[in-house]
Amino acid sequence: MSTAARSVAAVILAAGEGRRFGGQKLLAQLEGRPLLQHVLDAANASTLDPLVLVVGADADAVLAHVRLGRARVALNAAFASGQARSLQVGLAQVDDSDAIVVMLGDQPRVTAPLLHALVARQRESGAPAVVSSQAGRRSPPALLHRDLFPEIAALSGDVGAREILARRGDVAIVEVTPSVAALDDIDTPGDKARLES
Repeated sequence: MSTAARSVAAVILAAGEGRRFGGQKLLAQLEGRPLLQHVLDAANASTLDPLVLVVGADADAVLAHVRLGRARVALNAAFASGQARSLQVGLAQVDDSDAIVVMLGDQPRVTAPLLHALVARQRESGAPAVVSSQAGRRSPPALLHRDLFPEIAALSGDVGAREILARRGDVAIVEVTPSVAALDDIDTPGDKARLES
Protein backbone atom coordinates (compact mmCIF):
# COMPACT_ATOMS: atom_id res chain seq x y z
CA MET A 1 0.00 0.00 0.00
CA SER A 2 1.20 3.49 -0.87
CA THR A 3 0.50 6.76 0.86
CA ALA A 4 -2.23 9.04 -0.46
CA ALA A 5 -0.82 11.16 -3.26
CA ARG A 6 -1.13 14.85 -2.48
CA SER A 7 0.78 16.27 -5.45
CA VAL A 8 -0.10 14.64 -8.76
CA ALA A 9 1.47 15.65 -12.07
CA ALA A 10 0.51 14.75 -15.63
CA VAL A 11 2.95 13.30 -18.14
CA ILE A 12 1.50 13.48 -21.65
CA LEU A 13 3.29 11.17 -24.09
CA ALA A 14 3.37 12.73 -27.56
CA ALA A 15 6.77 11.78 -28.99
CA GLY A 16 5.85 9.01 -31.43
CA GLU A 17 6.18 9.02 -35.19
CA GLY A 18 2.65 7.83 -36.02
CA ARG A 19 3.83 5.17 -38.47
CA ARG A 20 0.59 3.18 -38.49
CA PHE A 21 -1.34 6.39 -39.07
CA GLY A 22 0.87 7.29 -42.02
CA GLY A 23 2.14 10.56 -40.59
CA GLN A 24 1.95 12.78 -37.53
CA LYS A 25 -1.41 11.68 -36.16
CA LEU A 26 -1.32 14.08 -33.22
CA LEU A 27 -2.01 16.93 -35.65
CA ALA A 28 -4.92 15.17 -37.38
CA GLN A 29 -8.04 17.26 -36.98
CA LEU A 30 -10.97 16.12 -34.85
CA GLU A 31 -13.82 18.58 -34.40
CA GLY A 32 -11.63 21.42 -35.64
CA ARG A 33 -8.71 20.78 -33.30
CA PRO A 34 -5.62 18.57 -33.44
CA LEU A 35 -5.99 15.26 -31.56
CA LEU A 36 -3.28 16.37 -29.15
CA GLN A 37 -5.13 19.61 -28.38
CA HIS A 38 -8.06 17.62 -26.99
CA VAL A 39 -5.67 15.86 -24.58
CA LEU A 40 -3.96 19.11 -23.57
CA ASP A 41 -7.34 20.75 -22.98
CA ALA A 42 -8.41 17.93 -20.64
CA ALA A 43 -5.14 18.14 -18.71
CA ASN A 44 -5.38 21.93 -18.45
CA ALA A 45 -8.97 21.65 -17.17
CA SER A 46 -7.82 19.29 -14.41
CA THR A 47 -6.19 19.95 -11.06
CA LEU A 48 -3.10 17.96 -12.06
CA ASP A 49 0.03 20.07 -11.64
CA PRO A 50 2.51 20.36 -13.19
CA LEU A 51 1.70 19.21 -16.70
CA VAL A 52 4.54 17.93 -18.87
CA LEU A 53 4.17 17.32 -22.60
CA VAL A 54 6.85 14.95 -23.92
CA VAL A 55 7.51 15.54 -27.62
CA GLY A 56 9.97 13.96 -30.02
CA ALA A 57 9.12 13.18 -33.64
CA ASP A 58 8.14 16.33 -35.55
CA ALA A 59 8.42 18.30 -32.30
CA ASP A 60 8.55 21.73 -33.94
CA ALA A 61 5.48 21.06 -36.09
CA VAL A 62 3.55 19.60 -33.17
CA LEU A 63 4.34 22.55 -30.91
CA ALA A 64 3.48 25.05 -33.64
CA HIS A 65 -0.08 23.69 -33.87
CA VAL A 66 -1.14 23.34 -30.23
CA ARG A 67 -1.82 25.66 -27.32
CA LEU A 68 0.11 24.42 -24.30
CA GLY A 69 -1.79 26.23 -21.57
CA ARG A 70 -0.10 25.25 -18.29
CA ALA A 71 1.90 22.44 -19.90
CA ARG A 72 5.65 22.66 -20.14
CA VAL A 73 7.59 20.84 -22.82
CA ALA A 74 10.18 18.08 -22.43
CA LEU A 75 12.02 16.86 -25.52
CA ASN A 76 12.76 13.18 -26.01
CA ALA A 77 15.51 13.30 -28.63
CA ALA A 78 15.70 9.48 -28.50
CA PHE A 79 12.00 9.05 -29.36
CA ALA A 80 12.79 6.22 -31.79
CA SER A 81 13.97 4.07 -28.88
CA GLY A 82 10.39 3.66 -27.69
CA GLN A 83 7.81 4.72 -25.16
CA ALA A 84 9.88 3.83 -22.10
CA ARG A 85 12.29 6.67 -22.80
CA SER A 86 9.45 9.18 -23.20
CA LEU A 87 8.01 8.12 -19.88
CA GLN A 88 11.42 8.56 -18.24
CA VAL A 89 11.95 11.99 -19.83
CA GLY A 90 8.58 13.13 -18.49
CA LEU A 91 9.17 11.66 -15.06
CA ALA A 92 12.49 13.49 -14.76
CA GLN A 93 10.56 16.77 -14.95
CA VAL A 94 8.20 15.90 -12.08
CA ASP A 95 10.07 13.40 -9.92
CA ASP A 96 9.28 15.42 -6.79
CA SER A 97 5.54 14.72 -7.24
CA ASP A 98 3.80 12.07 -5.15
CA ALA A 99 2.34 10.53 -8.31
CA ILE A 100 1.96 11.01 -12.04
CA VAL A 101 -0.94 10.43 -14.36
CA VAL A 102 0.35 9.06 -17.65
CA MET A 103 -1.71 10.30 -20.58
CA LEU A 104 -1.40 9.46 -24.28
CA GLY A 105 -1.47 12.22 -26.86
CA ASP A 106 -3.75 10.15 -29.10
CA GLN A 107 -6.68 9.69 -26.67
CA PRO A 108 -8.83 12.72 -27.51
CA ARG A 109 -11.88 11.63 -25.48
CA VAL A 110 -10.13 11.62 -22.09
CA THR A 111 -11.65 14.22 -19.76
CA ALA A 112 -10.72 16.16 -16.64
CA PRO A 113 -13.39 14.29 -14.60
CA LEU A 114 -11.68 11.00 -15.47
CA LEU A 115 -8.31 12.39 -14.39
CA HIS A 116 -9.87 13.53 -11.10
CA ALA A 117 -11.44 10.08 -10.61
CA LEU A 118 -8.01 8.42 -10.92
CA VAL A 119 -6.60 10.70 -8.22
CA ALA A 120 -9.61 10.21 -5.94
CA ARG A 121 -9.40 6.42 -6.30
CA GLN A 122 -5.71 6.44 -5.35
CA ARG A 123 -6.36 8.62 -2.32
CA GLU A 124 -9.17 6.40 -1.06
CA SER A 125 -7.46 3.07 -1.79
CA GLY A 126 -3.77 3.77 -1.21
CA ALA A 127 -3.03 1.73 -4.34
CA PRO A 128 0.37 2.27 -5.98
CA ALA A 129 -1.36 2.41 -9.38
CA VAL A 130 -4.82 3.22 -10.68
CA VAL A 131 -5.81 2.26 -14.22
CA SER A 132 -8.75 3.29 -16.38
CA SER A 133 -10.97 0.49 -17.68
CA GLN A 134 -13.81 0.55 -20.17
CA ALA A 135 -15.82 -2.44 -21.37
CA GLY A 136 -13.34 -4.77 -19.67
CA ARG A 137 -10.27 -3.25 -21.34
CA ARG A 138 -7.59 -1.57 -19.24
CA SER A 139 -6.02 1.50 -20.77
CA PRO A 140 -4.31 4.78 -20.02
CA PRO A 141 -4.65 7.22 -18.50
CA ALA A 142 -3.12 5.60 -15.46
CA LEU A 143 -1.90 6.99 -12.16
CA LEU A 144 1.47 5.76 -10.89
CA HIS A 145 2.56 6.49 -7.33
CA ARG A 146 6.14 7.54 -6.64
CA ASP A 147 6.71 4.07 -5.13
CA LEU A 148 6.77 2.88 -8.77
CA PHE A 149 9.16 5.56 -10.08
CA PRO A 150 12.23 3.27 -9.74
CA GLU A 151 10.46 0.68 -11.91
CA ILE A 152 9.72 3.33 -14.53
CA ALA A 153 13.40 4.30 -14.52
CA ALA A 154 14.34 0.66 -15.21
CA LEU A 155 12.10 0.26 -18.30
CA SER A 156 13.62 0.03 -21.77
CA GLY A 157 12.40 -0.22 -25.33
CA ASP A 158 8.91 0.32 -26.65
CA VAL A 159 7.11 -0.52 -23.43
CA GLY A 160 5.23 1.71 -21.07
CA ALA A 161 3.64 1.42 -17.68
CA ARG A 162 1.65 -1.63 -18.81
CA GLU A 163 4.76 -3.75 -18.21
CA ILE A 164 4.93 -2.59 -14.60
CA LEU A 165 1.21 -2.95 -13.95
CA ALA A 166 1.02 -6.48 -15.39
CA ARG A 167 3.30 -7.73 -12.60
CA ARG A 168 1.25 -6.25 -9.78
CA GLY A 169 -1.82 -7.50 -7.99
CA ASP A 170 -2.49 -4.26 -6.13
CA VAL A 171 -3.70 -2.07 -9.00
CA ALA A 172 -6.95 -0.17 -8.47
CA ILE A 173 -9.40 0.38 -11.31
CA VAL A 174 -11.60 3.28 -12.36
CA GLU A 175 -14.47 2.00 -14.50
CA VAL A 176 -15.06 4.58 -17.21
CA THR A 177 -18.60 5.13 -18.42
CA PRO A 178 -19.31 6.71 -21.81
CA SER A 179 -20.84 9.73 -20.06
CA VAL A 180 -17.47 10.48 -18.41
CA ALA A 181 -14.94 9.72 -21.15
CA ALA A 182 -13.85 7.29 -23.83
CA LEU A 183 -10.50 5.53 -23.85
CA ASP A 184 -10.23 5.06 -27.62
CA ASP A 185 -6.78 5.82 -28.96
CA ILE A 186 -6.06 6.74 -32.55
CA ASP A 187 -3.47 4.55 -34.24
CA THR A 188 -4.79 4.41 -37.81
CA PRO A 189 -6.98 6.58 -40.07
CA GLY A 190 -9.69 3.94 -39.55
CA ASP A 191 -9.57 4.51 -35.78
CA LYS A 192 -10.12 8.22 -36.35
CA ALA A 193 -13.01 7.56 -38.74
CA ARG A 194 -14.70 5.29 -36.16
CA LEU A 195 -14.35 7.98 -33.49
CA GLU A 196 -15.92 10.57 -35.78
CA SER A 197 -18.91 8.38 -36.68
